[in-house]
Amino acid sequence: MLILGKGLGVGILAQAMKKGVLDEAGYQALIASTTQLNKVGSTLAQLPGVHALTDVTGFGLLGHLLEICKGSGLQAQLEMARIPVIREAQAFAEQGYGPGAIERNQASFDQAVDYADSVPQWQRRLLADPQTSGGLLVSVAAEQANAVLAAFHDQGFGYASVIGRLEAGAARIRVD
Repeated sequence: MLILGKGLGVGILAQAMKKGVLDEAGYQALIASTTQLNKVGSTLAQLPGVHALTDVTGFGLLGHLLEICKGSGLQAQLEMARIPVIREAQAFAEQGYGPGAIERNQASFDQAVDYADSVPQWQRRLLADPQTSGGLLVSVAAEQANAVLAAFHDQGFGYASVIGRLEAGAARIRVD
């Protein structure tokens, strides 16, 4: 199983702030996410069944996940509806806000990503959004997923969610 510890959208919120359109709630969400340290990683690393941990930063969720796929020789299956998004970032994402690194990230790995037709462009861009102090991406045995989620939630990571799984196949990502 794949678990993501924080919601996506930090780069989008930062761009909205640079453009002068971010309200106080959005600013507070940006600060809350970027200042929440991933200290939970030391707990997660000790749990049985945890296979890999990485932080999602400049290459966005898809860039970091593709590296896990390449390193493990597996493919990833993501469920877009389960991927957490910082609430205050969604409207900006839908309007096309985001740093130029989104397009650079997409250009570097989109050839290895298959999107369902139902995944709109704003969500595709969100998956490539560079995160400052992004969440941990955890690969864990299915029977230990609840323990990983509990560790996240116990340490205040309210967005932590199962977002998909790894399975046999070439190093690719499928987003449904």
